[in-house]
Amino acid sequence: MVLAVVTGLGALVASWLAAGWVLRLSANGRLMDIPNARSAHQTPTPRGGGIGVVLGFGLASLVLWRFGWIATGPLAAVVGGGMAVAGIGLVDDFGHVAIRWRLLVQVGAVCLGLALLLPPAAAAFPAGWLLAAVGWVWLINLYNFMDGIDGLAAVEAVTVMVAAAVILISTQAFGLAVWAGTLAAACAGFLFWNWPPARIFMGDVGSGYLGYVLGVLALAGGESGAISPWSWAILPAVFVSDATLTLLRRMWRRERWWRPHSAHAYQHLARRYGHRVVTLAVAAVNLFWLLPWAWLAASDSARGGLWLALAYGPLVVVAFRAGAGLPPAGRK
Repeated sequence: MVLAVVTGLGALVASWLAAGWVLRLSANGRLMDIPNARSAHQTPTPRGGGIGVVLGFGLASLVLWRFGWIATGPLAAVVGGGMAVAGIGLVDDFGHVAIRWRLLVQVGAVCLGLALLLPPAAAAFPAGWLLAAVGWVWLINLYNFMDGIDGLAAVEAVTVMVAAAVILISTQAFGLAVWAGTLAAACAGFLFWNWPPARIFMGDVGSGYLGYVLGVLALAGGESGAISPWSWAILPAVFVSDATLTLLRRMWRRERWWRPHSAHAYQHLARRYGHRVVTLAVAAVNLFWLLPWAWLAASDSARGGLWLALAYGPLVVVAFRAGAGLPPAGRK
């Protein structure tokens, strides 16, 4: 218990210090995010603060591995694949990296993660591997897409990881619960600087990394039997439903769906109600709507598909009615 608390506090402090350091260094440098027509902010703001999350969680993971709380495979996936995704994201924060190169690195990281986390027998089911790889790459990118207003991406990670830790504790998977808790702590350290109005943004270095790490935790928990895959599919439902509906709707409208935009449901809602309201609403949905459904899926996985549909249904309706996939008012 003492190790868990100390490791969590260490992750929080390391993330807070590192993000603050990036804030001081980047104020007049190439990491400055200059507002444009799609931006949700009005003043130039540094990005790249997600370095704090990468550093805080990475160090905490090494400590937990050293004391036997997590296995070597999940650690190697985070250190190897996670650093690759964070690295290409950081390069993109400094300038522009073509999408084909970002996808290449992401696919490579995901393949490494699957090789480290899935049992050798899984290789006999290539369709399952392909489905898992596509879903994981989509998770990385949708997390990046949903990092568009102050505090949202960090609050999503904090609340989803707290919810996951609650379920993991109930199944006595204490090592994975502590690991999820340290990720929440690392994101909380960054959130100090990113809470509305944000002083620094997470950047691709942090958002892509979080999407990748969520995949690692989901696979590690699922393979150990500590938590149902249905639960992992339910917990990030706010991000998955908004990003997926937005993409499908833009494709249906024959738009250049791969181009940057501001058509997500959360962006429409933030323009109406403000960043803080939307961010707090997402936290409440995660803890008071999705956590109970995920808990139910963990205890009754035989009907996991039903619980998933019931959890997602209202969120898809809200995202649709909020205008997910439609251009902002006044734009075509």
